[in-house]
Amino acid sequence: MSKSIQSLVIPDLSAFAKALRLQIAKADANPSHVEMLNMLARSAGFRNYQHFKSVSDDAPPVEPVDMTLVERVSRHFDADGILLRWPSKNSLQPLCLWALWARMEPGRDYTDRDNTELLNGWASFGDHALLRRALVDMGYVARTPDGRTYRRIEQKPPAELSALLKRITRQPA
Repeated sequence: MSKSIQSLVIPDLSAFAKALRLQIAKADANPSHVEMLNMLARSAGFRNYQHFKSVSDDAPPVEPVDMTLVERVSRHFDADGILLRWPSKNSLQPLCLWALWARMEPGRDYTDRDNTELLNGWASFGDHALLRRALVDMGYVARTPDGRTYRRIEQKPPAELSALLKRITRQPA
């Protein structure tokens, strides 16, 4: 059986190295060949080695997922996906906002009161104004000039959002 050569392009070598190091540290013993292939593929943003192999050269490239970022941001949410605290690090704040953005219904107009109630329900630290202002400033939500209506701006979220939502959303038993 001949081996096919698989090329792996790593856009962020630092994030790749960190993700790989974390996986190796969690392993009970030296990983086998197959376990090492899976670790390498996961560090590059794939589910596993089979997922990596299934992505053809014709398909658009898969965006790598920074699992370290996902892990750090998920610590700011509880088991029900409620934002417990606003991260002090600017690098973590956008992904927190993306998680809130994902909960908003596409194409729906929210009144100021609706928006306030939603944000207070999705965050337990009681500063809906900070969240509302950050969502608008980051370009995730549009606000009418009079500030009475808010609407989610449709755009492509980062690859990390899907992984974060899986981590902070309670799975049905």
